[in-house]
Amino acid sequence: MEEQLLHDYKRNAIFRLEESLRMIKIAMEYTDDVLLWKTPFPNGMTLGNQLLHCCGNMTQYIITGLGNRPDNRKRNDEFREHKHLKKKDLLNKLEVAVNLSKRTIEEGTVATYIQLRSLQGFQLSGLGAVFHAVEHFSYHTGQIAFWVKQQTGKDLRFYAHHDLNQNNI
Repeated sequence: MEEQLLHDYKRNAIFRLEESLRMIKIAMEYTDDVLLWKTPFPNGMTLGNQLLHCCGNMTQYIITGLGNRPDNRKRNDEFREHKHLKKKDLLNKLEVAVNLSKRTIEEGTVATYIQLRSLQGFQLSGLGAVFHAVEHFSYHTGQIAFWVKQQTGKDLRFYAHHDLNQNNI
């Protein structure tokens, strides 16, 4: 039973990471390198900084946290201006972080998921670390979608291929 629950948890975490990545890629189709670094409002995060921040958080919580690898994150750097970075480079960096996170999630054992660890000063199990990172990525995916919609007026049609009006069975 324990193994089945962990398998289902992993499957759902990976699905959510893939879903957020898919949505961000769609949203970014409507942006260019200028909009990427435009600040939405004073003290707001640019799209580029959002992508860097998502990479940093996912790396710290899943790849290094769950994966028990050295943590070299420089969080403050994620919020600095990096106009030399292009959209395609940031999307590639994000895709690498998601793929490494997925692999780390898959490789985790029951012991890995119940072990407590300190991440950003919080005591979390492996389950908590993955839950945090997936939720955090989803949160920023929504911010990215909102900012792109606001700036472009585009309907991002995230679920154009799916009938969301189906009732539960």
